[in-house]
Amino acid sequence: MGETSHRPKSLLEAVELTKRFGSLVANDRVSLAIRAGETHALLGENGAGKSTLVKMLCGLLQPDSGELLYEGVPVVFPDPASSRARGVGVVFQHFALFDAMTVVENVALGLPGHQPLSVLAARIDACVHRYGLEVEPYRRVGELSVGERQRVEIVRCLLGDPRVLILDEPTSVLTPDESENLFRTVDLLTAEGRAVLFISHKLDEVRRLCHRATVLRGGRFIAEVDPQQESFASLARLMVGADVPRTPRAATHALGEPRLLVRHLNLAGDGSRGSALHDINLEIRAGEIVGIAGVAGNGQTALFDVLSGERTVQDRESIVISTVPAGGFGPTERRALRAGFVPEERLGHAAAPDLCLSDNVLLTTHGDGQIVTADIIRRSPLFARFKQIVKGFDVRFGGKDPKARRLSGGNLQKFVIGREVLRDPVLIVVDQPTWGVDASAAAFIRTTLRQRAAEGCAVLVVSQDLDELLEFADRIAVMSEGRLTEPVPVEETSREAIGLAMGGAHRAAGEGSHAA
Repeated sequence: MGETSHRPKSLLEAVELTKRFGSLVANDRVSLAIRAGETHALLGENGAGKSTLVKMLCGLLQPDSGELLYEGVPVVFPDPASSRARGVGVVFQHFALFDAMTVVENVALGLPGHQPLSVLAARIDACVHRYGLEVEPYRRVGELSVGERQRVEIVRCLLGDPRVLILDEPTSVLTPDESENLFRTVDLLTAEGRAVLFISHKLDEVRRLCHRATVLRGGRFIAEVDPQQESFASLARLMVGADVPRTPRAATHALGEPRLLVRHLNLAGDGSRGSALHDINLEIRAGEIVGIAGVAGNGQTALFDVLSGERTVQDRESIVISTVPAGGFGPTERRALRAGFVPEERLGHAAAPDLCLSDNVLLTTHGDGQIVTADIIRRSPLFARFKQIVKGFDVRFGGKDPKARRLSGGNLQKFVIGREVLRDPVLIVVDQPTWGVDASAAAFIRTTLRQRAAEGCAVLVVSQDLDELLEFADRIAVMSEGRLTEPVPVEETSREAIGLAMGGAHRAAGEGSHAA
């Protein structure tokens, strides 16, 4: 990592910033100094105040009190454009890209001035070559996986030549190799004298990459530490205020009937939702969790779409839910079979950003016959279900019934998963269950899915987090180039074998006998 011979002055500093939303104090006199040549971690649970602080650092929000200093001089950023002009770049966890436009067109919208697209495409190629971010300038964004979209956001930010770069959960949708490339990029940027604010729930990354870490809890500054001198457990304890439990592995129990049968499923690529699917075969029985690992863009999105009914197939028998051929059923018909689905993208797919949370409950419950009867929404049971989700899944927010976009990523994910779980499904398909979620919320989500499996639900989890799958899945399959390996019991495979299969060695996931 880049080293400095002395302690430089801060490039960007927050001095006792406070921000309130009604009665909620999101930040309470928070101070933070981001220094040239350093990578500084910002840690805290979802809802700890990290997003609010970042929005004040880049001009999206104005503090109620306190001040910002840029190179030691008080500064006000009335809007994001003013912060970018001073060299503060931000890559947010939730993307701001137009699906119908190409990568180069999206990048052009985020940069000042006007350049011919051919010139800008050449700049993108140069950035890609330098940092290994693998972005194709003329691909339409709607064709990209979530991981690829994240790389577009990073490239767009780097082309603005920031002196301070704020990365919000940058590796949450990246593969291990892609993350390594990003770490090399960060090291290069700090070696050049830039400052990086690194927001992540992956504490192993923080301990490896960052020079300092500021911990927030409940909107307040808790500590500034050297993460390389801390353990995973000590950092998690600072964030949560208590030890974070590991997901308990359930005692061995007999499995029930197949809840999901996929037989010789084929799907042509449609140019917008990832790879085609080739002869997919899968069986998940009541009481087990099956994980699907793989590099983004290898067909996971298409598989989720066809399992959830967002895309249908002519061969109804190729997808069977609880003995019912369902290949031609849409999402509502599949939910009527007591199936639940949690997509990868929370905002815009799992939840409507500008609808309040109670109305978002309707998105997956309107066909259950309890909340909507005779085409009339019954508000009393709707709010009862809403409150049940909030209380049972510890969903935290300000106000009584905010819009979905106002929730932190972890709280929105708990809400979405709670909405499905409380429908009492016999099958749950979850795509990236803990993407961008803090350690405590991730443990809660994994424990919830494990409990559902113990109660007889069949659970399918698609995740790029191999550690997550090894921790709580019973069997693991690998998706590569639209093909799925045979699921292998966790104790009969290894990280190395799974990695080989992710790279295209389709029979490697079953090789080796080392326990994970």
